[in-house]
Amino acid sequence: MAKNQVQFQKGLSLPEFLRDYGSEQQCRDALFAWRWPVGFVCPECGHGGYCEIRSRRLYQCHRCHHQSSVTSGTIFEATKLPLTTWFLGMYLLTQSKNGISALAMKRQLGISYNAAWRLKHKLMQAMKERDDGQALSGTIQLDDAYWGGERHGGKRGRGAPNKVPFVAAVATDESSHPMAMRLSPVQGFRTAEIGRWARKHLAGDSRVVSDGLRCFGAVAAGCLHEPVITGGGPASVSEEALAWVNTMIGNVKKSIHGTYHAIGHKHLPRYLAEFCYRFNRRFDLKAMLPRLGYIAVRTPPMPERLLKLAEVRW
Repeated sequence: MAKNQVQFQKGLSLPEFLRDYGSEQQCRDALFAWRWPVGFVCPECGHGGYCEIRSRRLYQCHRCHHQSSVTSGTIFEATKLPLTTWFLGMYLLTQSKNGISALAMKRQLGISYNAAWRLKHKLMQAMKERDDGQALSGTIQLDDAYWGGERHGGKRGRGAPNKVPFVAAVATDESSHPMAMRLSPVQGFRTAEIGRWARKHLAGDSRVVSDGLRCFGAVAAGCLHEPVITGGGPASVSEEALAWVNTMIGNVKKSIHGTYHAIGHKHLPRYLAEFCYRFNRRFDLKAMLPRLGYIAVRTPPMPERLLKLAEVRW
């Protein structure tokens, strides 16, 4: 049997990581290149001329004299951690197939749990915002799913207490291979809610295949909708038209359960987004860290009080 080229590709090895990002100056140079790919641009006036104040690691604009650094205005702003610690955290987050918990990151990085939690959630928020800005297109398999619920006793099924509903969508190519996915918690499976979700996450003229859940008819406003009546029970999971979305729902649940002891429901959007981010960029593992760094310097600062707020929308 031929090896899966995606699974057996070369990632970014630890020696390569240490060679490219092993010192504080190397990390600072990388942030500069990601933030200003064509050279310094003043965040205040847009002018390109600048001088470097090396003693304070600042860049001063020749026109307006505004001073900025490679971390100001980004998720790295006001951090007390060395940049090498941030970069190692990015490495662990992008090169681990199932991710890494804040507790494991604490041990690997040699920092406090609270610092590891903040670092991880800031990076996950950057991942989420990046994918949220890119709508799925082509042929899309759509299904409903739930996270959590009562494990012992109580009502089972869709009406079970303590369950978080989320929409699962997988975009496939002409050969029916999965290319990208989106997992988004929603307020409930109602027509208006799914309609709002579809307008944000699905490109117009996409072909959407879903089960017979009535609320999914809302996607027909901008896409070609093809409902498949699957019925209930095990047969509904084995439906060929929804094979990939059902597979990915199972994979993400196994991945999160295997990596994390427990996660707060209000932070579920970030954990789902982390899984999607790695899946959507799995074809080039070596480039995943620079790509995360590129969006991290374009994500605004997030104080801890904002990190701990519940995600209100998808």
